[in-house]
Amino acid sequence: MENYTLEGRTYRYYGQEAPLYPFGYGLSYTTFRYRDLVLSPPVLPVCANLTVSVVLENTGPRDGEEVVQLYLRWEQSSVPVPRWQLVAFRRVAVLAGRETKLSFQVLAEQRAVWAQDWRLEPGTFTLFAGGQQPRQRVRAPSEVLSARFSVTGAARPLRGC
Repeated sequence: MENYTLEGRTYRYYGQEAPLYPFGYGLSYTTFRYRDLVLSPPVLPVCANLTVSVVLENTGPRDGEEVVQLYLRWEQSSVPVPRWQLVAFRRVAVLAGRETKLSFQVLAEQRAVWAQDWRLEPGTFTLFAGGQQPRQRVRAPSEVLSARFSVTGAARPLRGC
């Protein structure tokens, strides 16, 4: 085998074609609402980590569990990258009518791209937080919040951080 690219071979690189059963697919006996997505800092150096917080509220009549998912999208990259990449997830139990604030760390290495070695590049990124993948078609309603952040500095090898 000489072609090691994943383009066209995994749902992360299919383009507009969505997988039949994406990560986090399923139904719940309650409903959830996401709000107050905060990225800190909104502009960070190339080797820095990103702190993410989001509030998850159970708006339904029953206690329930939700798989909160964070996806990262590169707005521009020097090499081919996935449409978006799962960078964190957590199963959370929330009582009916209650809310919880969740915090996550997105490490610099999760933004690395492969260009003969793992590299960190400056640029603009979008982070998605919700109970499903961005733009996923589902039968049960679920929302996905998004926010942008920027990375500054010169591109460098990951091992140089």
